[in-house]
Amino acid sequence: MKRFVAIALALVMVFAMAACSGGNTQQPASNTPANNTPATNDTPATNTPATNTPATNDQPATSALAGTYNIVVWTGEAAVELTKKQIADFNASNTDGITFNAEVNPVSEATAADQMLVDINAGADLYCFAQDQFARLVQGGALNKLGVKAAETVAAANDAGVVGAATVGEDLYAYPLTSDNGYFMYYDKSVIPDADVDSLEKLIADCEAAGKYFAFETNTSAWYLAGWFFGTGCVSEWTTDSDGEFVSVNDTFNSDKGLIAAKGIKKLVDSAMNLSSSSAAEFANGAAIVVTGTWAYNDIQAVLGDNMGVTDLPSFEVDGQSYHIGSFNGCKLMGVKPQGDDTTKQAALHKLAQYLTDEERQTERFNELAWGPANLNAQKSDAVQANPGLAALFAQNAYSVPQGQIHGAWWDIAKVIADDVKAATDEAGLKQALQNYSDKIAALFTMTAEEKQAWSAIGAIVGTSWDTDIPMNKVADGEFETAALELHAGEEFKVRQGASWDVNYGKDGVAGGDNCVVEADGTYKIHFVESTGMITLIAQ
Repeated sequence: MKRFVAIALALVMVFAMAACSGGNTQQPASNTPANNTPATNDTPATNTPATNTPATNDQPATSALAGTYNIVVWTGEAAVELTKKQIADFNASNTDGITFNAEVNPVSEATAADQMLVDINAGADLYCFAQDQFARLVQGGALNKLGVKAAETVAAANDAGVVGAATVGEDLYAYPLTSDNGYFMYYDKSVIPDADVDSLEKLIADCEAAGKYFAFETNTSAWYLAGWFFGTGCVSEWTTDSDGEFVSVNDTFNSDKGLIAAKGIKKLVDSAMNLSSSSAAEFANGAAIVVTGTWAYNDIQAVLGDNMGVTDLPSFEVDGQSYHIGSFNGCKLMGVKPQGDDTTKQAALHKLAQYLTDEERQTERFNELAWGPANLNAQKSDAVQANPGLAALFAQNAYSVPQGQIHGAWWDIAKVIADDVKAATDEAGLKQALQNYSDKIAALFTMTAEEKQAWSAIGAIVGTSWDTDIPMNKVADGEFETAALELHAGEEFKVRQGASWDVNYGKDGVAGGDNCVVEADGTYKIHFVESTGMITLIAQ
């Protein structure tokens, strides 16, 4: 019998990585068509060159790094004030004579890469980001790798999964910040007996008997769907070269183990009470179960009160064998921007980044923000172990897979598996669903250079649902547009490159920003200007 925790105590909401603007939504935000609201602050000021002034008598110069440095720092909105305090603590305590004059701006970890890659020179010197953005940042030259000794120290002190998420080859390119981005199961104890939480089959029966929804975002999110396959021993492991480019993948979803996962998925998606959602609001809308993460704790507790239960995911049975549903686990990272020829400032920034992500500072974030630490000692503390949301997450982590670097096109390819499984009427149909997936994965590595650079529109338009790329043709240098389309008021879309979410634009030309929204019914061409990211509708 697995561990579970029944919650009757309101705690501070645990902040997760996914990709969340201001700290409220799950991963992988930057790889989905969701409204990734850009940070509310104005465009960060261009970095002011460091003024390496002599140290004052209050802080004697003891190293070649001594001096005052003007820097820009990006962190999630919830962490701005704490980050300012921690930088002040560094200034007061370091023995190198370093002083940072830091402008700390609220920039969502979910959109930090989008903003950095628009103009790296104008971006932050130090910034926090969700791990799914790591490969793009390496490819774009926006991360300065750690030195050998620093990398050894950081790797030894932190969760191996988080360290792996920040590594290319043998090189560590970022500092572990959190390890708290995963999903598990909340349930209504007035509907679901505690004795049933181990069994998918019993949970489905309980929901059907009560006329209550089982909310698990299996049909609309590859992030959630993948857990079924991980639970049967499947892998999807992507390999990048030294520049962060994807060169191969070891993916076994289309296998005998994958077929077992598909049979488990079909049990849920065929139920009349299946609901593809991870929103805490579903408990107020008739759900008895919602699979989501630590960020939803307070909202769910507010609805269920003493009836809120939380536990790791259940197991399902196929041909007499039991399989525990797996999951992704993820993290947030802190990166240092390359400083060109200013190696002194570069070294000082690495000193600050290592300080801001050490055991004491991670523990401080847990205590004040309830962020789950990546530091191994901090994870073992009594306070962290006693946190109900993190306790459920850590229990599920025994069945989870670290979210490494994943091709940006994979999210759309994988998320349709559940719909194909639901449509299948026999085992041959299930096998075909997996073959369709496998064929699309293979095609990623045969894309031409032209296809990788091609722009397309995608959204809930012309009868599609964020699952079909609409080609855009070049109409002038750096300008592209679709054929004439029948669009309707309220429909949403974005423009992206290479049929991948790695590079995408939304409203007002913001990279990774809000979806564009059609204002009025009509026939339009979607027009895109590459140099500015601006998207317009041209009436026909």
